[in-house]
Formats: sequence, structure tokens, C-alpha cells
Amino acid sequence: MSQDTSNSRKEQNAPKLRNIIRMEERKRIVLIAHDNRKPELLAWAKWNKKLLSKHELFGTGTTGGIISKELGLDVHLFKSGPLGGDQQVGSRISDGEIDLMIFFWDPMSAQPHDVDVKALLRLAVVYNIPVACNRSSADFMISSPLLQEEYDRKIDDYAAVLLEP
Repeated sequence: MSQDTSNSRKEQNAPKLRNIIRMEERKRIVLIAHDNRKPELLAWAKWNKKLLSKHELFGTGTTGGIISKELGLDVHLFKSGPLGGDQQVGSRISDGEIDLMIFFWDPMSAQPHDVDVKALLRLAVVYNIPVACNRSSADFMISSPLLQEEYDRKIDDYAAVLLEP
């Protein structure tokens, strides 16, 4: 009996479905990498250039510029991460304008904008966008059949949970 009570409490406190965002066949993908990971992201992007070219690409400052220059792909550029680019990306995520994030971050180096990086990753979870933080997860994400078709991304209503006592 306590099992049922526990489950019903969990259900009451669980976020309620607020919204569905339709991800079109042509995804909006943001590419980000910390300095020590830029060569690896560039190599990954070269390997996946054909697939990436079918989607709308975004990138933070240097990373997006390198990918655009080296691969000849159109990349919408934000500012560099430490100069506000992470926050610009977060804003686009919260506005439903980014579908996937490939973020090769460096877990071994302190970043001057660690707080911004954490906030960006939190927003990705809140708005339920797929995130790849390393090459293996990026490989799985880009090879998914869901990348080539429409997908309804469900967004939980965290605001309702925040308002509860």
C-alpha cells in the first residue's frame, strides 16, 4: 500500500506536459567546442559533412567560424562562448529555435565561463533537446533515423513544479 502512495506522490510532483515542439526534417544544429576539443569536433564534422549539409547549422564564435571555413558550410555564428555565445545559444534553445546541440566540452580544464556552460546544459535538459558531449554520443545522434524525419519534442511544464509549495 505504501508503494501506491509513493507512486501517486511522484505522479503529483512530476512535471506536467506543457508543450510540443515539432522538429522538422531539416534540423537546427548548434556546434560548440572548448578550445582543446575544437580539432576533434572539426574532424567529426568533416567525417559527417554530407549529413550536416542537409541541416541548418549554428556555432559559437571560433568553433562555428572554423567549421564554416574548413568545410565550406553555412554556419550562423553566435559570439564566442565566454563573451556571451553560450547565453545566446541558451536563449535560442528556450525560444524553440535549436533542435540539437553537439557540444564537445573539455571536462579536464576549468573554463572562465563554467557557470554559463552549466546553465546551457541545464536549458538543454529543460527544453528536452538532444545533446552530444563527445564523439561517441555525436556519432549515435547523427546516425539516428530520427535525424532525417519530423519529431515531436515534448516539453515538461517545470513552471508548474516551481510554483508548488
